[in-house]
Amino acid sequence: QVQVAESGGGLVQAGGSLRLSCTVSGLTFDDYAMGWFRQGPGKEREGIACINWSGSSTYYADSVKGRFTISRDNAKNTLYLQMNSLKPEDTAMYACAAGNGAMVAGPPSEYEYRGWGQGTQVTVSS
Repeated sequence: QVQVAESGGGLVQAGGSLRLSCTVSGLTFDDYAMGWFRQGPGKEREGIACINWSGSSTYYADSVKGRFTISRDNAKNTLYLQMNSLKPEDTAMYACAAGNGAMVAGPPSEYEYRGWGQGTQVTVSS
């Protein structure tokens, strides 16, 4: 059973940065793609970034492209999301999940990912 634990969220001013982490257990981490998702108040869950098994291929939603960077450390079974130039509209609960396969072909769809954790709250003040 896949288990994930997100951390690193918090309150930050607009223009600031945060780095989220996601530790994963219950699967062979470097066999699977990983994704980051977020759900803001009153909004649907949005897939914002994903990375293939090796870290050589990444995709981003237009809403975060150029500001967020997804990465992974397979030796530590950990996924990261570096978030720069944060905006108030980035306020959301952020969660990671494991893909059903090793590869990625576009921004992540929640229907292709599993192992949802509790998430970590990111709040950006104006």
